[in-house]
Amino acid sequence: MNHAALKMNPRETDVDQATVRKVLDGVKADGRTSLTAPEAKLVCDAYDIPLPKEGLAKSADEAARLAGGMGYPVVMKIVSADILHKTDAGGVIVGVKSDDEARRAHDTILANARKYKADAKIEGIQVQQMLPTGATETLIGAITDPSFGKLVAFGLGGVLVEVLKDLTFRLAPVNEAQALDMIGSIKAKEMLDGVRGGEAVDRGALASILVQVSALLDDFPEIEELDLNPVFATKSGATAVDARIVCNFEARKERFRPDQDEIVRAMNRIFHPKAVAVIGASNEAGKIGNSVMKNLINGGYKGTIVPVHPKADTIEGIKAYKSILDYDGEVDVAVFAVPAKLCNGAMDEVGRKGVPGAVMIPSGFAESGEPELQEELLATARKYNVRIMGPNIYGFYYTPENLCATFCTAFDVKGKAALSSQSGGVGMSIIGFARSTKMGVSSIVGLGNKSDLDEDDLLTFFEQDPNTSVIAMHCEDLKDGRAFSEVAERVSKKKPVIVLKAGRTAYGAKAAASHTGALAGNDKIYDDILKASGVIRAPSLRGMLEYARGVQVLPAPKGENVLIITGAGGSGVLLSDACFDNGLTLMKMPEDLDAAFRKFIPPFGAAGNPVDITGGEPPLTYQNTVRLGLNDERIHALILGYWHTIVTPPLVFADKMIEVVTEARAKGIDKPIVASLVGDVEVEKACEKLYDHGIVAYPYTTETPVEVLGAKYKWARAAGLIKG
Repeated sequence: MNHAALKMNPRETDVDQATVRKVLDGVKADGRTSLTAPEAKLVCDAYDIPLPKEGLAKSADEAARLAGGMGYPVVMKIVSADILHKTDAGGVIVGVKSDDEARRAHDTILANARKYKADAKIEGIQVQQMLPTGATETLIGAITDPSFGKLVAFGLGGVLVEVLKDLTFRLAPVNEAQALDMIGSIKAKEMLDGVRGGEAVDRGALASILVQVSALLDDFPEIEELDLNPVFATKSGATAVDARIVCNFEARKERFRPDQDEIVRAMNRIFHPKAVAVIGASNEAGKIGNSVMKNLINGGYKGTIVPVHPKADTIEGIKAYKSILDYDGEVDVAVFAVPAKLCNGAMDEVGRKGVPGAVMIPSGFAESGEPELQEELLATARKYNVRIMGPNIYGFYYTPENLCATFCTAFDVKGKAALSSQSGGVGMSIIGFARSTKMGVSSIVGLGNKSDLDEDDLLTFFEQDPNTSVIAMHCEDLKDGRAFSEVAERVSKKKPVIVLKAGRTAYGAKAAASHTGALAGNDKIYDDILKASGVIRAPSLRGMLEYARGVQVLPAPKGENVLIITGAGGSGVLLSDACFDNGLTLMKMPEDLDAAFRKFIPPFGAAGNPVDITGGEPPLTYQNTVRLGLNDERIHALILGYWHTIVTPPLVFADKMIEVVTEARAKGIDKPIVASLVGDVEVEKACEKLYDHGIVAYPYTTETPVEVLGAKYKWARAAGLIKG
């Protein structure tokens, strides 16, 4: 992946890389990973990261001299690479106000440190200028995540960050705009604007520190964790009270990443193959090799099928070959259906044949405690530039080519949604849901162990695929979260990207030395980075499937104003709650529009928003109010709440809504409309009919239709389609 664009983020000031290099080289030479406070001060000064005045005292008298020179009060702290958490060791005394107090504090801190860790190597006592009171405490930090790499963090500081855990993360480096976005995205952001008469802090100063910290990380990747906690922010600036820096000098292994053109070239041949080989094809029912053959044939694939079997002359009536090398023509993708132990030998033949893609259905690799077997397979594939899908997968579908390269059942419900899963079980759920709901798909892909091809490869392909308009992905991890987020940020500007991230586990297995690392929940990192990349995060498997189904149906909204029209007051309240939960804005009803709606509803109904037409109204009332909502340019999306009545039966309601919407579309008006239908079982058929005509409708729920609309809005905002 090319990170050149990220390197171009402007920095606030010139930096002194030579000083930082000298400090870090010294730490490495000492066999340490943690910087002392004076070393951290040198590093921060080199990158214009503000810290208070300070000095290192080697004696009680020197402590008094330093403190008097910078002006009382001061803070005094132990300096030892062996004592990271100074407060726990009794190694911090604040508010020292005189020379005598400075001498006593020096001796007390030394005694406490030796009691805490007798063999600690002590450099001396840090004497530090004490910052004025009344500032807002914040935290700026950085960590190295196994998937996303370098991350910067921002939140409230001091004890508040430990209690509230209100941190937000972004990929490093960040520019000023991204830093300001971070600062404005924490839950307690109002604290920064001043509360109870307090003054707002200088957000620009905080943003500048974030930019400089991220530049430091970018220039020196051996810095693994960094804490500035607390950072005192005032109306006129921001200064870090303390800096903690931890390094990791171990060599880092770069992940294999072809360039975008290479990815698209290989993926186009895999998804648009002129010839598919089945390695391990079989005539025996119940064998995977037989199921793959039948699905390719029964699914309607029009290209050439090349069965490979060491003994058979024909498989399912098609000429078979003892080796793929015996086939004279080109092969674009090979589907493996042989035991794991035979895959590497077969991969060598596939590579020699010049096949660009391999679909590895077999299990028995890393997921079964055989990582070496998987690495051997991957090494052979890389030798010949073969891209691997899997292993341990169900295969994949690509409906525009009638391609069912899988042992699952053939699939023919064509549409514009591309879905992938890391799990075979989730993949089966996708297939079943798509079939039962008639959700059209362009592709369903299993990724399994992700030894090679992963989510960002799929995103790169589906970005340029004219047959795909929405992409939904289930994953348990992202092996290269940084590459994914960079691709997703680009793709999500064009097509909605929906992700279901499973496995909400704690960050890492090792104990983190910094507050930032200790508080960085793995799921929180995913949440922040995916959101910053424009990705819609699904809350559940059903949510991912409903989003994929509905988001491709709904047109993009042109503004934030949402209007609810309901025949049941109770549903209106629940729909309003759902709007709040999903970040939707209920339009404040203008007086003229309120008067216009009142012309169509009974006196005991309610205009405003929701518009409650009451349950006993005939179909014409629904039509008139919805028509008004569609025709008024100030309204950007409609939520309909239907209540089953004899006066307006469910299918009648559906027909009348379809009439109004069709009429509006004929005039060029196409707004997102979702509907909640409550009533007897007839509402199920009404919902199906509405969905078939582009109105996303659900029976027995007020939450789901609003969640789908909310997902569409999240994408539209991230893609910059909603102005103002």
